[in-house]
Amino acid sequence: MRFIDEAMIRVSAGKGGPGCVAFRREKFIPRGGPNGGDGGDGGDVIFRASSNLSTLQDFRFKRVYQAGNGMNGQGSNKAGKDGENILIPVPVGTLIKESNTGELLKEFMEDGEEWVVCEGGRGGKGNAHFVSSTFQAPKFAQPGEEGEFKELTLELKLLADAAIIGFPNAGKSTLISRISAARPKIADYAFTTLTPNLGVVSTPDNEDSFVVADIPGLIEGAHRGMGLGHKFLRHIERTRVFIHLLDGTKLLEEATKPGRPRKEGVEAAVEMLLKQYVIIRSELGLFDEKLLHKPEIVAINKVDLMVSDPDIIESSVARLREKILEIRGPKQIGVEPIPGEPFVISAVSGSGVPELVGAVYKKVRLDEAQ
Repeated sequence: MRFIDEAMIRVSAGKGGPGCVAFRREKFIPRGGPNGGDGGDGGDVIFRASSNLSTLQDFRFKRVYQAGNGMNGQGSNKAGKDGENILIPVPVGTLIKESNTGELLKEFMEDGEEWVVCEGGRGGKGNAHFVSSTFQAPKFAQPGEEGEFKELTLELKLLADAAIIGFPNAGKSTLISRISAARPKIADYAFTTLTPNLGVVSTPDNEDSFVVADIPGLIEGAHRGMGLGHKFLRHIERTRVFIHLLDGTKLLEEATKPGRPRKEGVEAAVEMLLKQYVIIRSELGLFDEKLLHKPEIVAINKVDLMVSDPDIIESSVARLREKILEIRGPKQIGVEPIPGEPFVISAVSGSGVPELVGAVYKKVRLDEAQ
């Protein structure tokens, strides 16, 4: 199913039914009084958040929603039936905005949460309502009121505790498939992931869990619309922690080039990784500066290619840790790297993954407590 995270719709509440003008017409009652009933109220338009939905797919096929109109009042003081409400289910994490102004009207954060976006018009009063001691035979009734009408823009922001971000082909989809039951498409070419994927991750002790989102790969210029990831940057605004995944494929190659001293090779490898890190952070900041102050955990993936030379890994990690501290700066929340960061993992073999999951879980729960 195609991932849809934006939609424009029109919603109309029901019109109130008109009141009735009627008089008693019964044998042997020559002066029967007014007995026109009230019209029924128009139906409301109601949104309800559902955790069973994950996209706005249904709004591709239906864009106009109309609640039922109230029925006319009748004689014998019979009130008209109220119009049927219309219930519109949306995924948890949906934002409702007024299309013309962009004003945020509602944000759904909990399963089952309901909100009346358009109220139905009130039914008109029948002529029996206007009887008084000085006005005993009114020959008029109220018309029903019009229901509310709105043009709305719906936006979906996924609710996840952590988001895996990084360049295309860094192994994000492989990682989420390793740590959860999510099964995204995985291939050896860039931009394999075309839509965000959500997975529920159990902690190493299996006593708790948290939700992780795999975001399509970002590239330089993503905030301006380059690549695919820019469409999904909004989905990381609500996450508590970033898992910043770096592609370590060429780490060994850079560090062991013929004729290059080992120390220089390590520096070149670290600079290569830092370039990935800086570009992604820059794109986050250009999209929304607040994203630069979210807690993050850096991990180097694909280290199964470097098991033959553990010294390179150790030297690179130590140097990278120093550089990351310099880049984050004093304004970064949780600037001190947690023990083991940057984590060295292999999403394919699972090496180092449990330690990464444990660290992410601690960050998620720490952010919840603050």
